[in-house]
Amino acid sequence: MKLLRIDASSRINGSDSRNMANQFQQQWQTTHPNGEVFVRDIISTGIPHISQQTIEGFYTPKENFTSPLREVTQLSDQLIAELKEVNVLLISTPMYNFGIPSALKAWIDHIVRINNTFGVHQDGAFYGMVEHVKAYIITSAGAVYTSNEMKALDFLTPYLQSVLGLIEITDITFLPLQGTTMDVNTYEKTKMKVLKTIQSI
Repeated sequence: MKLLRIDASSRINGSDSRNMANQFQQQWQTTHPNGEVFVRDIISTGIPHISQQTIEGFYTPKENFTSPLREVTQLSDQLIAELKEVNVLLISTPMYNFGIPSALKAWIDHIVRINNTFGVHQDGAFYGMVEHVKAYIITSAGAVYTSNEMKALDFLTPYLQSVLGLIEITDITFLPLQGTTMDVNTYEKTKMKVLKTIQSI
């Protein structure tokens, strides 16, 4: 068993999502003592946003690659290889302005790549190419997004579900921490619920 952990919080210390990911990793390693864990902190070791050259590389057949195209797609190749090698993907991320941090978007833009992690049938339908990966997504939000009014502002959850679904990661468990700065009672309740789920992995 192999676990890939992606940390996306700009807070290195005092991060609710990172702290809960530590709990998850500890439990996972207890359950899988022979398992391997690879941690990619996309804040401490940043991932550049894709450029025009990167996009050109994504849409150029391998047989037509030049040295510059190989260079600009090398990171994408590495990140995709990491993802395809594991059984479990753990993402820990806060909600920033109703969505995901830009660092996580940069990682996604490198790993969601045509003819590598997804393809297109002749009829235009998409199909995923990342098989047998179970995802756990730990999220933290300062507000509470359970009411209909607030749920409409949660662009993080449906986006991650859709974009991971595109590459065939459809077995996804969301572990949301809510009210981290605005509602202590809700935060404690969601924290206990997340911990209970983690204990069962």
